[in-house]
Amino acid sequence: MNKEAKRWLRQAEADLKAAKDSLEDGNFEWSCFQAQQSAEKSLKAFLYNLGYTSITTHSVKILLKECKKKQTKFKGLEDAARGLDVYYIPTRYPNGLDENIAPVDYYDNEDAVKCLNYATSILNTVKRYIKS
Repeated sequence: MNKEAKRWLRQAEADLKAAKDSLEDGNFEWSCFQAQQSAEKSLKAFLYNLGYTSITTHSVKILLKECKKKQTKFKGLEDAARGLDVYYIPTRYPNGLDENIAPVDYYDNEDAVKCLNYATSILNTVKRYIKS
């Protein structure tokens, strides 16, 4: 695994741990966002390891589509990617959902657990297919 991929994978693992910690603390909106970040960085690690030099998207779905061009075993993660993308902005901004509710009051344990499961699936898949 190249140096850049290692950096991104290390951060993906740290973000997943942070998402678990946030879930345990009841910070469900942050858990969802951190899970999205873990998945995004996991897929970027895979692409950087293949020699990509500039990846600007934050969309897990778009990153997964690119990864599937290089490794067909990434199929089956589409629902996870699509599911995580919807947590990128509204988990962080009070105007991301509705003018009457803040993210802290909107997201719950079920959302966070779902996001953690999605991110874990993506990270584990990347770790299975990234070249050491």
